[in-house]
Amino acid sequence: MTVINAWPRVGIGLLLLLASAVWFSNLEYRKLVQPDEGRYAEIPREMTANGDWVTPRLNGLKYFEKPPLQYWVTATAYRLFGERHWTARLWSALTGFACVLLVFFAGQRLFGHQAGLYAAMILGSSLLFVIVGHINTLDMGVTFFMTLALVAFLFAQGDIASEKEKRHWMWVAWGAAALSVLSKGLMGVVLPALALAFYSLLEGDWSPWKRLRLATGLPLFLLLAAPWFVAVSAANPEFFRFFFVHEHFERFLTQVHGRYQPWWFFIPILLLGILPWVVLLLDTLANAWRGEVAQSPAFRPQRFLLAWALTIFVFFSLSGSKLPSYILPVFPALALLMGVQLTRASGARVFWYCLPLAVVGALGLWVAPRLKVLGSPKVPAELYAAYGQWIAAASLVALLAAFAAAVLSRRGKVRQAVTVLALAGLVASQLAVTGHDTLSAEKSGYFLARKMEPFLRPGIPVYSVRLYEQTIPFYIKRTVIPVEFEGELQFGLRQEPDKGIADLAGFIAAWNKQPAALALMPPETYLELQRKGLPMEVIASNREHVVVRKP
Repeated sequence: MTVINAWPRVGIGLLLLLASAVWFSNLEYRKLVQPDEGRYAEIPREMTANGDWVTPRLNGLKYFEKPPLQYWVTATAYRLFGERHWTARLWSALTGFACVLLVFFAGQRLFGHQAGLYAAMILGSSLLFVIVGHINTLDMGVTFFMTLALVAFLFAQGDIASEKEKRHWMWVAWGAAALSVLSKGLMGVVLPALALAFYSLLEGDWSPWKRLRLATGLPLFLLLAAPWFVAVSAANPEFFRFFFVHEHFERFLTQVHGRYQPWWFFIPILLLGILPWVVLLLDTLANAWRGEVAQSPAFRPQRFLLAWALTIFVFFSLSGSKLPSYILPVFPALALLMGVQLTRASGARVFWYCLPLAVVGALGLWVAPRLKVLGSPKVPAELYAAYGQWIAAASLVALLAAFAAAVLSRRGKVRQAVTVLALAGLVASQLAVTGHDTLSAEKSGYFLARKMEPFLRPGIPVYSVRLYEQTIPFYIKRTVIPVEFEGELQFGLRQEPDKGIADLAGFIAAWNKQPAALALMPPETYLELQRKGLPMEVIASNREHVVVRKP
């Protein structure tokens, strides 16, 4: 069966065009939300402002928690297209979409055209993958480069390429591993190495280690990854311990970042994040190991994909620091395995794959009008009620698509049923993501910043008292002076303590000396300062913030 007969090129082209339109449609629409989107938009803004592309800074302070690749790309986008919502999110969206295309390319070469297209459709419609692809974090960038390293390694180890091509693909794997490290740190090389070790132990096959081309691959890796680490260490002697010890070993082994979750935390994250493909995932995990016929006497790609996914999943499950997006690199590997499994599925089996989407759609329609019960002193009920309308729309899409796909699968039209499920997963996820902007009045500094703009004349200081709202510096295009606050600015403030004010008394003294100034603070701090008689005029506020100026 050729790709032309099974999947007409025109149909694939139209599907790709539709998917790309939906994927990139909402990058500008939503306000940036704190903390991650504000942080990772502001650091590259400061790079373009101060011209220092070696030492990352957050709010003018040294910030060494992550490497700079995404900062560099985003700063370049700012210079080319301006500092906008879509340019801040562009790298996540581009690498996410590129990852889907990469999975299609890999799947069709390794397992056939149909498996490749199914794998791409699964990945591009999985709930967690879509969400992370549309928020400004580092996880999608590192996932893309780790997936590129994975795919190149599979090509280099199998028997689908010539010896010359295998050598080139192994170099691609080394280069991608280097860019993974520059995206988010040592996980970009440690996790692939652990996955290979796990595969070798399970299979009793150590021959892939002999084909790593260390003599040329390792120098290439160092040539790409090492220069920035050398440069930043030379400029900042304190970098080495903080980045390698604190941000890697202490983050993994301790609860220093306050992100502790139980060992089973990622199990529901995976099951929810892979929607609408939960039943397919369970089928795949039950058959992935025993179902593969060796493609060569030395290497089994499906088993390596499973080893890759299990290694990353277990690694982060054992970590003392957990966030839902950490397991994103398992999704492309699972999508490839699921694509293979789907090629073997009958219409009757695909019928059951529709069930989770139907359940989620029905549950969403029930929950949507009740979201207002989540209202709190921080986020009022009316905002959740508005968000409920978007959830209702997403749920309706899911429910109708599940019904249509179930009918198609019953008629034996597997391709059409899978396409409907995939498009519904993408559209419903995008509706849920886009609708989140209804909460931005309380979760973003955008509206506060707009009211601050008329008072932001050159030379006027802006104080941030007992808090740091991550999106404010990006929107007001300047850093703030932290007062009686450290948080994640702690390391930078301890290196440059003169850039902050240690206590409220110091702030009062500084405020009284200024002819004009602005300050952002919690409501309770505003009342405290008001009782002290500090001259202030309120110019903006929401549930958690009050912005004042000196009259």
